[in-house]
Amino acid sequence: MAVAATSNAVTDKINNSRTSLANNEQTFLKLLTTQLKNQDPLAPTDTTQMTSQITQMTGVEQQLVTNDLLTALVGMNTSGGISEGVNLMGKQVTAETDKSLLKGGEATWSYTQSRAATSVKVEVLDKYGKTIATVLPDDMAGGDHTFKWDGKSADGTPQPEGGEYTIKVTATDANAAAITTTAKGRVDGVVTKVTNESGVNMVWIGDTKVPLDSVIGVTNAAAA
Repeated sequence: MAVAATSNAVTDKINNSRTSLANNEQTFLKLLTTQLKNQDPLAPTDTTQMTSQITQMTGVEQQLVTNDLLTALVGMNTSGGISEGVNLMGKQVTAETDKSLLKGGEATWSYTQSRAATSVKVEVLDKYGKTIATVLPDDMAGGDHTFKWDGKSADGTPQPEGGEYTIKVTATDANAAAITTTAKGRVDGVVTKVTNESGVNMVWIGDTKVPLDSVIGVTNAAAA
């Protein structure tokens, strides 16, 4: 906890410094522009002085970039950082995400409907966003629902095991007004890799990557 608190404090300092530097840069540009607009045509601003000012501005920009890099490094080492992800290597994990893997001829999601509907359609999409199958559930009630897909496309063709899929739930009422829905899937498997992508720590479960903070369960992997 102390390490996490210290890391958070460092991150806050970096962010505060970045804001201050950004404000100073904007002020500098405004002053420089005003100076150029109001200079005496018979006695223009000394070019040496202008060069020095531009160099200072470049230094500010470089400092901003440095702060961004420091922020990323701090983020990789805070609680929940990449080091924690490394501890999951080789572990059996369960992650809650929008994806679900087809295993044993079945993939499962949960979805929530904000209120009762008169029409509900669930589309199963592959990793490219293409609709593979469409199902019309019988349960129109509001609240939580579980959706299980048998792994077959619209024409009855079984899809490859281990494939990554998402669902799109469309619900409407008697007036054809859209009803808010949210869907979640689960991915289970052994963590094979950990990466940091644009500041987000990701764990790889086979070929599927999910954010580290989406992991909701960890156990030791079964012996080979």
